[in-house]
Amino acid sequence: MALFPPLLTIVLIVPVLAGLLGVLLPSFGYLPWLGFDQVSLDPWRSLLQTPGLAWSVWLSLKSGLLAAALSLGVVALFLAAFHGSRPFRIARRFLSPLLSIPHAAAALGLAFLVAPSGWVMRLISPELTGFERPPDYLVVHDAYGLTMTAGLVAKEIPFLFLMALAALPQIDFRRDLWIASSFGYGRIAGWLFVVFPQVYRQIRLPVFAVLAYSVSVVDVAIILGPTTPPPLAVRLVTWMNDPDLSLRLQASAGAVLQLLVAVAALGVWLLLERGVAALGSLASQKGWRFARDRVLRLFAFAAMFAALVAVAAGLALMAVWSVAGPWRFPDAWPAMVSFRVWTGRLASIESAVAATALIGVPAILIGTAMVLAALEARNRAGARNPLNRALVVALYAPLLVPQVAFLFGLQVVFLRLGLDSTLAALVLVHLVFVLPYMVFSLVEPWKAWDPRYAVVAQALGHGANSVFWRVRLPMLFRSVLTAAAVGFAVSASQYLPTLLIGGGRWATTTTEAVALSTGGNRRLIGAYALMQMVLPFIGFLLAAALPAIVFRRRRGLWVHS
Repeated sequence: MALFPPLLTIVLIVPVLAGLLGVLLPSFGYLPWLGFDQVSLDPWRSLLQTPGLAWSVWLSLKSGLLAAALSLGVVALFLAAFHGSRPFRIARRFLSPLLSIPHAAAALGLAFLVAPSGWVMRLISPELTGFERPPDYLVVHDAYGLTMTAGLVAKEIPFLFLMALAALPQIDFRRDLWIASSFGYGRIAGWLFVVFPQVYRQIRLPVFAVLAYSVSVVDVAIILGPTTPPPLAVRLVTWMNDPDLSLRLQASAGAVLQLLVAVAALGVWLLLERGVAALGSLASQKGWRFARDRVLRLFAFAAMFAALVAVAAGLALMAVWSVAGPWRFPDAWPAMVSFRVWTGRLASIESAVAATALIGVPAILIGTAMVLAALEARNRAGARNPLNRALVVALYAPLLVPQVAFLFGLQVVFLRLGLDSTLAALVLVHLVFVLPYMVFSLVEPWKAWDPRYAVVAQALGHGANSVFWRVRLPMLFRSVLTAAAVGFAVSASQYLPTLLIGGGRWATTTTEAVALSTGGNRRLIGAYALMQMVLPFIGFLLAAALPAIVFRRRRGLWVHS
């Protein structure tokens, strides 16, 4: 058992390090198994001479920083203004399911909503706009990446919101708020000056993960981002898939540049942290209590529920498009319902669903076994914290290092080993991204489990194995299934790992939806995007239903697990 925590660390760290090494050497012209055996700076020269490179880098850096800052700001303001209130409870209830929605599905829904021929424009046309045809506005794919940033913000708000909720029980925030209120501080000011700095220390690494993802995102950038030129990560994928093998060297140099952009974004964020801390300290020293915060509360409410409504409405709109018949602009609804897309493309949709399940199910089965074994090994070793420092670093490594920065190199490694485009390689790569979320989902219920149950079982003569299989695991069965459902949702949403490591030969619901997003068949896009949503939903439905079925004669066990 003692080998499982190090094994989990190795499975997470080695692919990242191998990928970084596999991209670093080709970035200097050395890729001997493709015929490039001379070290040179030519890839970097070609990269730096690429037209529009500086603008692509700026788009990536600006969009990532803005998305992370806006997401964190909305979450902080909403918690400060509404924690414990009815709007807070509504947001908590509805934001949690949105976390399982893939980024690509949310981005497609937003595109359907805000495009010039989208549903918002249809609702107000022609009565308020006078438009009988879609206006020639560049909303989606705008040159400054504003729509892409909005899509990232809408999807990252639920993640940071739930991370903040998980951090709150670790601090005595009610006492701190009472003290701040006694000194005359308004609700929002007291929260931001006293409580949120403590919360931020707990969620700092998840915020860094959001920043790293936003700086290097590919699928959302393809769906919503600029195209002339696109963000850096999108250009790298194009070069890597080009038949001209020399462009792989240029793409490798670009992947190293993408890593440097992520590091630069992190550096700017750290400077922003100091700036915000200095402003907060100055405001508190000046005695600014902000007792009148109605405007801020209205803004926090509007921003949070705008994100919620935008994602939910976009997803519902995709479902409508998937069964829409003739739907002319500016009609708000289709003229009739048609299942032509589902019947005509059923075989390809079934194939994509099967490929998604074929990759995701083995990943979560292996991941569940590894996570449970590692946590149980730490428990038997007498560790107070299920996660040691090395494991925490390993868990955040694939989240903090941009995917495009090491997946290119990992693809080269798999090519060298003859494992490219194989199911085993895909499962391994998905496992790298699935494991962190499974651990984060399970570690809190694991820590909250009352160890006195184990003491009682041991007093009755049960050994460690018996306690695990007959007491702890049944009591945590719901939590284990929820972690597995989270893992499957993460696996189903992977675009770049499936595209690169699968060599384009594995068509999942996500890869197909993103590929179709560049076309104009909204009905087909809606069908694939709908399946992107349905598959994770089925996983969470099973996680909720199976405990009730398995322990139907032990209701107290599954109700409280």
